[in-house]
Amino acid sequence: MAKPLLKSRMILEPFAQFNLSSASIRSIALFSTSLYETLIYVGTVSGKLLLLSLHHPNSNSGSNSNTNNHENNSNNANNDNDDKIKFVRHMLISDCAVESIHVFGEIEKVLVVSDGFIHFVDLELVKPVKKIGALKGVSVVARRLRSKGNGGFSKLTVGGGGDASAGSSFLQRLGGGSGGGGGKLNGGGVNDLPIDDNCVFAAAVGKKLILVGLVGRSNENYDSVAGSLVTLREIPCVDLVKDIVWIDDSIVVGGSSGYYLCSCVTGQCGLIFSLPDMSSSPRLKVLKKEYKVLMLVDNVGVIVDSQGQPVGGSLVFNGSPDGIGEIGTSVVALHSGKMELYLKKSGSFVQKIVLAGEGGGQLFIMDDEDRTGKVVVVATRTKVICYLKVPSEEQIKDFLRKKDFKEAISLVEELHDDGEISKETLSFVHAQVGFLLMFDLRFEEAVNHFLLSETMQPSEIFPFIMPDPNRWSLLVPRNRYWGLHPPPAPLESVIDNGLMAIQRAIFLKKAGLETAVDDEFLLNPPNKDDLLDSALKNSIRYLKTSREKDLSSSVREGVDTLLMYLYRALNRVDEMESLASSENWCIVEELETLLNDSGHLRTLAFLCESKGMSSKALAIWRILARNYSSGYWTDPTQLNETHDVGVNIIYGKETAAAEASRILEELSDQDLILQHLGWIADINQVLAVRILTSEKRSHQLPPYEVIAAIDPKKTEILQRYLQWLIEDQDSDDPQFHTSYALLLTKSALETYESESPSRDAEAGTSDQVNGRNSIFQNPVRERLQFFLQSSDLYDPEEVLDLIQESELWLEKAILYRKLGQETLVLQILAVKLEDNDAAEHYCAEIGRPDAYMQLLDIYLNPTDGKKPMFKAAVRLLHNHGEALDPLQVLERLSPNMPLQLASDTILRMLRARLHHHYQGQVVHNLSRAVGLDANLARLEERSRHVQINDESLCDSCHARLGTKLFAMYPDDTIVCYKCFRRQGESTSVTGRDFKNDPVLKPGWLVTD
Repeated sequence: MAKPLLKSRMILEPFAQFNLSSASIRSIALFSTSLYETLIYVGTVSGKLLLLSLHHPNSNSGSNSNTNNHENNSNNANNDNDDKIKFVRHMLISDCAVESIHVFGEIEKVLVVSDGFIHFVDLELVKPVKKIGALKGVSVVARRLRSKGNGGFSKLTVGGGGDASAGSSFLQRLGGGSGGGGGKLNGGGVNDLPIDDNCVFAAAVGKKLILVGLVGRSNENYDSVAGSLVTLREIPCVDLVKDIVWIDDSIVVGGSSGYYLCSCVTGQCGLIFSLPDMSSSPRLKVLKKEYKVLMLVDNVGVIVDSQGQPVGGSLVFNGSPDGIGEIGTSVVALHSGKMELYLKKSGSFVQKIVLAGEGGGQLFIMDDEDRTGKVVVVATRTKVICYLKVPSEEQIKDFLRKKDFKEAISLVEELHDDGEISKETLSFVHAQVGFLLMFDLRFEEAVNHFLLSETMQPSEIFPFIMPDPNRWSLLVPRNRYWGLHPPPAPLESVIDNGLMAIQRAIFLKKAGLETAVDDEFLLNPPNKDDLLDSALKNSIRYLKTSREKDLSSSVREGVDTLLMYLYRALNRVDEMESLASSENWCIVEELETLLNDSGHLRTLAFLCESKGMSSKALAIWRILARNYSSGYWTDPTQLNETHDVGVNIIYGKETAAAEASRILEELSDQDLILQHLGWIADINQVLAVRILTSEKRSHQLPPYEVIAAIDPKKTEILQRYLQWLIEDQDSDDPQFHTSYALLLTKSALETYESESPSRDAEAGTSDQVNGRNSIFQNPVRERLQFFLQSSDLYDPEEVLDLIQESELWLEKAILYRKLGQETLVLQILAVKLEDNDAAEHYCAEIGRPDAYMQLLDIYLNPTDGKKPMFKAAVRLLHNHGEALDPLQVLERLSPNMPLQLASDTILRMLRARLHHHYQGQVVHNLSRAVGLDANLARLEERSRHVQINDESLCDSCHARLGTKLFAMYPDDTIVCYKCFRRQGESTSVTGRDFKNDPVLKPGWLVTD
């Protein structure tokens, strides 16, 4: 399946080249001795091995500089090559072509395959060639690579743990003849020496693999190398071996019929998959970055792990490659005179370099991914071309210059996932892209990238909002990033410059010239107001998110203050007030003039409150309440709901008063509270009471000062405050109680007078309105009556003087009761109020029989010219006749009272009197009988004898009593005196408590 194509990017760039005019190249190999030098080994068709030295820079800047010099000074390439790549020396290996070259840097040797034999030379090509003559017909060699995990790396031994003779016989053939230049092992047996893991390789000879290892290596004795090679195992293969790679314990073999997986430990081989008919020759490449194996099937590359299992997707090349290389996260393929780069993960084609003009013939490629990871060498028939990896930073910059931001971010994320760049660099690039998008007028995308950057400071966008110099100018990092964008400027300037650039681009587009401006803007030029709105909204979004970060106090101040600036610019009143009323770091001095001039006094008041500037906040709310018609307080929601101006005015006043009261409820500053209490009370008395009675403040206000400061006309506020002092604060000051009682009395008199029928309808309507606005839920008379009854600390005479001439009879009754004037209380209850139940209840409270007689006299002889209340008198006799003396009742009955009304009652009263007399006699005699029975029982208990002998035991401690003192409980249990002292008199050994559970024995009155 074909992979989607990305925009091409430069991963490799040409660095140096070397011409071999008199030789034809057959193979190449690389070995980096340092970060600055790479040795290039070139094998020729004539059997020579050439050594070239490539000097390259290590730093990114140096690489970029050299690249520019190479591009700008192509006419002086030969002079540049003298400094970059140099010929060192050459050595003749054999008369046949050098088929492959393998560098063993750990032992400082180079293995060369030529004419079917293996040859060893040193890294510098100084010492003579050593030929391993006993091993013939070698076609392919692969050294053993050790992966980073090392989980499947087994230690090999001579013979592979199987037939030990295999190792020794091969050793004899290796060292048996001197004509081939082979050496032999000096000393004892081979099995006694360890295998050097740095020099283990597999050699393909026909249809078998021979695993070879190095033993007894000596750094000083070069001649011992050939003699120290021994066979470790021979592994037969199915068909002719054409290519092999060896990772840990797994050997992947490419044969003419397919790919196989062999184990160097067990020697077993298995088929991975078969090749289709008429396919190209198998080719293997170890991807050393992850230690995976790339297997080619025509133009498809399949990546497998060391166990032969596919990992990831396949790579689809544009043609069947002649060679495969690796550089970072990319695979390099050579075919048809071109070098193409593909991403390993996605398979996307990203770069193409044409080599057609660099000589004909077969192409060879080699990389040093396991060393520096930045050099790729391509060899044509007569030329060696060196390529360096373009630094990641330059690749990213190239995309950014082209304004391919998506590709730049994709590259950065890919590099981060592969571990080539740090997380800080990823954040740095996101910030860089964000700034570029800001100047491209794509504000939403810019902020999205700002939010993805973990290293960007919020202060970096301050210059976009507030021009320099300002309070936070020194907090802005002087970081120009890569110099790809101008320095930050106010948003309006950015938008103006961007619109001018769009206009120029439109003009150039009409002239047929290409520009870097987005085509969307060219086809549909944006409006300045829309751009400014988008810029402000997205700046708000970034600052709101930044508030959640851990910032310094100065940066927090800038974030919140500038956020308020942006809210005001968009007239977002709700957000402004929400920010101002919550915990914030805004600087009031920076915002006071701004909010004053724009009329956002509510926001300023909230802001002053949050900063502890209560006095200033209260002053602002007072101004708003006074100037309610100015619109400062206006709530757009309320205006949309109603068109009643009067309702809106009331709402504005109420809002200002409510906010001011909320502040005052928490303050303990007496002067400030009393200063603002008046205007709040004028608007809403409930709020004023809430301020005075608030429990939120740390210290309560002095009551006398508060009472003196309350407007006497606002009696309900004073009443509610006194009520709070008495009921909630449990004040026992008689002055407060008396003042409260007098205030309630005055209000009750006013209410009673207003409810009089003599008042006209207009007065009644006014009272109803006042009643609706009252701060009390219960009527004033009900509150007065409750307080007069519940309190004993007020002066009843003062209150009585106030209502003496009024018709508040129940209140008078309560007061007379407080003064102990029982007769007046009964007269009011019985005659004025005609409340018989209350009168009888009061008599019960008095508790004397003469009280009922006094009430009977009042019923029979009422004052004020009223007729006798015979029914009430009969009711009293009926309910409480037993408490009255019949003779006194008969004496007080009026001759005018109808006999039929009182006969039944008097008869029942007399019978009850007689019944009570007889009942008393019965109770008296019963009590005497019980007393007599108790005395007899006590006498019997005291006269009872108990016989104790030597065998008697204490029921508690079971000790013999003998002549000891003892005690006996009513339940007949006997204890010694010691246990008696411990148990006590009321509780026996059985646990029975005689005080709560007495023993009742049969007697003449009590029987079983």
